[in-house]
Amino acid sequence: MKPTILEGDRIFVNRLAYDLKVPFTTWHLMEWANPERGDVIVLYSPHDGRRLVKRAIAIPSDVVELRDNHLFLNGEPAQYESLDPEIQNEIPPDQQERHEFAREKVGESWHPVMTTPDRWSSSTFGPVTVPAGQYFVMGDNRDNSFDSRGFGFVDRGQILGRAVKTAISVDPERYYLPRWHRFFRSLP
Repeated sequence: MKPTILEGDRIFVNRLAYDLKVPFTTWHLMEWANPERGDVIVLYSPHDGRRLVKRAIAIPSDVVELRDNHLFLNGEPAQYESLDPEIQNEIPPDQQERHEFAREKVGESWHPVMTTPDRWSSSTFGPVTVPAGQYFVMGDNRDNSFDSRGFGFVDRGQILGRAVKTAISVDPERYYLPRWHRFFRSLP
């Protein structure tokens, strides 16, 4: 999820954002909301059951397509802008050289994305229609993310909650010193 979530970030997940579950299970007792386009969600991978953090890109009945790393939802292109250099500079300079950065608008929210032009990935995908009760998720680090392009749609029952903030952050490149400016920062 780089550049939204960095190595060393610990995130706060609101497990009651969408529903009430039996603790330590995916059994739903009550549902009161569903993920929206642009939400950062925690889910169990349909591929291997591992817990993942991804962005909900498309909701049920949406048509999603990716053309050369440009997203299209329901036939409309996503909006892109230059990424704030402050966000880009969170990534070590030696890693920045190989990547391209932008801000992408999905639904009503803007979020940072990162691509790696010299790396092969599924930069073109679809169009596909998201079935009822399913979600299409992607990582913000588009060319280094195993997501719905690889494992398919995510069932609503596999979504654990919404990631809302970086609780704390330490920098593994600097002896795990705290990155105070990232503490309690809302996720875009």
